[in-house]
Amino acid sequence: QVQVAESGGGLVQAGDSLRLSCAASGRTFSTATVGWFRQAPGKEREFVAGISWWSGDRPSYVDSVKGRFTISRDHAKNSVYLQMNSLKPEDTAIYYCAAKSGGIVVDRAGAYDYWGQGTQVTVSP
Repeated sequence: QVQVAESGGGLVQAGDSLRLSCAASGRTFSTATVGWFRQAPGKEREFVAGISWWSGDRPSYVDSVKGRFTISRDHAKNSVYLQMNSLKPEDTAIYYCAAKSGGIVVDRAGAYDYWGQGTQVTVSP
């Protein structure tokens, strides 16, 4: 079993930055891919970014955040980060960290086995 927990959300102004953290515990050796998802009210859960847990390779981003968000990982700290710059009101959502086996980053939420509780990001105009 793998446990993940997000932190770092908050209320910011448009154009500001936030750094989300995802702390993993348990049998993290079985994890091959970590992804960030977000869900806004009335919307489906959306893939935001993903990365290979072991190598840091294969970063992937949804088009709407490319050039603004950066995913990274620190294996020694069992942590994954999402640096979010130039935030926009449309980025407002609950952000979730998720983990899966297999080294291929995918954007399908159902492929991920372990989920955090979510952290709220609110961006005011």
